Formats: sequence, structure tokens, C-alpha cells
Amino acid sequence: MPEGDSVFQAAARLRAALVGEVLTRTDFRVPAFATVDLSGERVDEVLARGKHLLIRTPAHTVHSHLKMEGEWRVLAPGERWPKPARLARVVLETGRSVAVGFELGLVEVLPRAADEAALAYLGPDLLDPGWGPAELDEAVARLAAAPDTPIAVALLDQRNLAGLGNVYVNELCFLRGIRPDRPVGEVHDLSAMVALARRLLVANRDRPARVTTGVDRRGRRLWVYGRTGQPCLRCRTTIAGGLFGRDVRAGDDPQARVTSWCPNCQR
Repeated sequence: MPEGDSVFQAAARLRAALVGEVLTRTDFRVPAFATVDLSGERVDEVLARGKHLLIRTPAHTVHSHLKMEGEWRVLAPGERWPKPARLARVVLETGRSVAVGFELGLVEVLPRAADEAALAYLGPDLLDPGWGPAELDEAVARLAAAPDTPIAVALLDQRNLAGLGNVYVNELCFLRGIRPDRPVGEVHDLSAMVALARRLLVANRDRPARVTTGVDRRGRRLWVYGRTGQPCLRCRTTIAGGLFGRDVRAGDDPQARVTSWCPNCQR
């Protein structure tokens, strides 16, 4: 499931393939931008902002969001695509590579000067290389501003802090011993939770498989996410689970999320 670490890795792959290269062909397979042609423009930079990805030329920014199913692939010219062409939403070609965005939940082409304003609503980015005490304090303040909101919903809200998805939120609540439905106002030490969120994302930003337990082995990488009905890896209690919340403010899909927790470890 794409989260901040997945987008960070996608940006790194695209950066290596595109930055400094001139676009020779572009194909935007979304109605609003189907006539846009960026060929002839040089790619300046590729950035990840939480779950958002920005590909910048001097005049334009290609803004995408992976949502639940999306991914970017970098291919050699003429290489067979790994997915059907009907699933492609963006094709960016240069003389040495082809970047294809499959099943992207959001694609838009913005004026370069307007891309910062388009993402101004986001909270502090947990993978921001300039992260420091000010960003931590801002994220905590944004979370604390809605004390009655369940902590899982608040952590998923990208307006509070950017980069967390359902996997990390489930794991964070377990690691902090908190049920996902506890109101923010009743959560002790929000600073510790935010700091742990950043540590988890940083630890996984270069890994092929996401690990929160410290054990990089199939079936042992995550504490509770995707383990409903299985024994807790810490206490052996059966992991509980169900649909929880409507994540309507998080900048993701407005639907109930599959949530898992340990009834013993999370009180």
C-alpha cells in the first residue's frame, strides 16, 4: 500500500531517470490534461511531499498521487510494459527512459509557480530532510486542535502530518499501546507518537519491504496490520479488527479503513 516511504522511493527512481533530461514525448491520459504537451521541456527536479509526487520543469509541475493502487515504473525505450496500457495515466519519455504512471489516483499539470500553493494544506512532511523541532511542534499542535477525533483518523489526516497511511497508523497505535479509536485528547505524549512516526518512515524509506517489528522476515515484519485473527507477536492474544472511521479529510480515499489492534497490548 503506497505511503510516504513508497512515494519517497518512487521519487528517487524518477529523479535518477528524469532529472536533467529533456522530455521527448508526454502523454497525459486523463481528460482534463489530455491535450497538454511538455515535450521539449527539461526536468529540473522530482520531489516527494508526503504521499504526493512532483515532477518539475522550469514552467510546469506534474503532480500525482498514488492513492491505493498507483505506481510509477521507469522503463527502457521499447521495453514491454509490466501492466496493460489501459491502466497508464501518464507517460513521460526522454532519450534514455520511459516513466509510466499506472493507476494513479490523481494526475494534474500545474504551472510551476502554483505547485506550492496546491499543497499548502499539508501538514509537516515526516520525510522532510529539514525536519526539526519546529516541524514536530507544528504536527503536534495540528493533531491536538481536534481533541475529540479518534487518533487513527487524526494520524491519517494529511493536514496534520503528511506521509502516514493505514499501515503505519495501525502499527503506530500498537507500538504506543493505544487503541485506534481513542480520542486525541486522551492520548498521552503526542510528541512521542509523531517522533516515532518519523523514525519508522525514515527506517523504511530505502527498504524494499516495510518493517516495524525489527524482524525482516515474511509474516514477522508487521505487528498488527493485516494480521486480524492471528496471534499477537508480543502476547499471543488474537488480533482484533474491523472497519473503522471515514477518512474524509485525509487527502486519500473517503472510506472506512481496515483496522487491526491487539486487545491486550492496546488498552
